[in-house]
Amino acid sequence: MSPRVRDHVGLLARLVLGVVLVVAGALKIGNPLGAARAVQAYEVMPFEVARWVGYALPWIEIVVGVLLVLGLFTRTSALLGTVLMLAFVIGIAQAWARGLTIDCGCFGGGGQVDADQTRYGSEILRDLGLALCGAWLVARSSSTLSLDRALFGADKERP
Repeated sequence: MSPRVRDHVGLLARLVLGVVLVVAGALKIGNPLGAARAVQAYEVMPFEVARWVGYALPWIEIVVGVLLVLGLFTRTSALLGTVLMLAFVIGIAQAWARGLTIDCGCFGGGGQVDADQTRYGSEILRDLGLALCGAWLVARSSSTLSLDRALFGADKERP
């Protein structure tokens, strides 16, 4: 694969992961209590810690997502996005394994739902696909139309 094609794949990976993070964060930011309840529904951390994670998570998603869309500090932003996606995969998988019936809360909402409303398998696959976008950018952060390239040079991070 030519460097130019890899740069275009990088752009696509940046936009997919970045836009998803921005949208997910934006949908939760106006309802901090709902975001906190969504995190608390996973029952993996103390109630108060889960509340603060729920308050902070939308802001983190938006900041990381905007940096990815802009292509600024791409490798670091992609690493953070990948870690977030893998944490979400682990959270969803443990909820599924423990028999919890919750909505993931990924795009707002969250909390208890009927067993037939859970979509754990598709949520895990979605988040694994997004983690792969991030992993591509960690391995090769150079991409088309990035601020990294404009500010720091075309070959700064190219292997």
